[in-house]
Amino acid sequence: MAVTASIPIIDISAEGTDQAQVAKELVDAAVEYGFVYIRNAGRDISTEQIENAFDISRILFSSPLEDKQRCKIEKNNQGWSGMHSETLDPKTQRVGDFKEAFNFGPFTDNKATQPIPQSIESHQAQLAAFKDACHNLCRKLLLLFGIGLGVNPPDFFTAAHDPTTASGSILRLLYYPPPSSTPAALSSDVRAGAHSDYGSVTLLFRLRGQAGLELLDPRTESWAPVPVVPPGTETDAQPPILVNIGDLLSYWTNGLLRSTVHRVAFSPSTTTNGESATDPRYSIAYFCHPADATPLSAVPSERVAAFRPSNLANGNSNSNPYAERKVMTAKEHLQMRLRATYFELYEGGEKGVTCT
Repeated sequence: MAVTASIPIIDISAEGTDQAQVAKELVDAAVEYGFVYIRNAGRDISTEQIENAFDISRILFSSPLEDKQRCKIEKNNQGWSGMHSETLDPKTQRVGDFKEAFNFGPFTDNKATQPIPQSIESHQAQLAAFKDACHNLCRKLLLLFGIGLGVNPPDFFTAAHDPTTASGSILRLLYYPPPSSTPAALSSDVRAGAHSDYGSVTLLFRLRGQAGLELLDPRTESWAPVPVVPPGTETDAQPPILVNIGDLLSYWTNGLLRSTVHRVAFSPSTTTNGESATDPRYSIAYFCHPADATPLSAVPSERVAAFRPSNLANGNSNSNPYAERKVMTAKEHLQMRLRATYFELYEGGEKGVTCT
């Protein structure tokens, strides 16, 4: 059995928490691993909200294909993408990812501002509230990062993620069909290609018993499964929320905070703690981005300014992915990454990505 990833577990909302100590632990985890488990226990995002979001996801992906295709993904990164539409690791993947996804952008007055399948129209208010709760938790984490890094002012990152401004933040529902439904898959294929996320921080919600997520361990450069329920959290009302650093925040902090490569694998050898890779897999990700116009200029932190990544010249895949530093806006950064992932959408002249 593969050795599971050693990812710290932090409770950021427990009564009597020492904020400075939690901030230090959070930054240490982000520097060393790029991932951290957050024990939520319904304080920041309720168990009911998470369960409802998964129920809505099941309804959405069971919708008729033609209804989903009418909502196909556009260049604003909103909408539905079908099997093999997204290729997260184009350099090594034989075919695109074995998954479906639906990206939600802004909601206004509890209504989606994009086409959505008719089957989930009555659930828009629930999705809007869940998305807001996710963004609020991200801002809470970003404030802790500011404190832990000694940023002046400490709300530097939080202010850049004002929820009232336009941004690339996305709520994404994901569905991976069971391997039995994808007989064309080869042993070398993956459900989602190796990649690092694009934004500031990502919140990932998973269901008990559903295996597949692996990260490229920054210390061993080998793949390690990431259990849904890590040791010590078995009796929690809900699995901890998995948080990871995205490329934008890594870039913004000169690579000090690590954006770690991860993937979703088919192989049953990656299962752990009673999890199975033979069933359908559902997950929900919230990708938090700064306001579009935010310049990714120097962070006012002595620790960030003094950091010099030693592995950039070696092309280490777990380091800051940008060897040449230049100031760009948050929107420019996101568009750069999306072009590589949705090549046909940007280069093929199509208006959207169709199901293949």
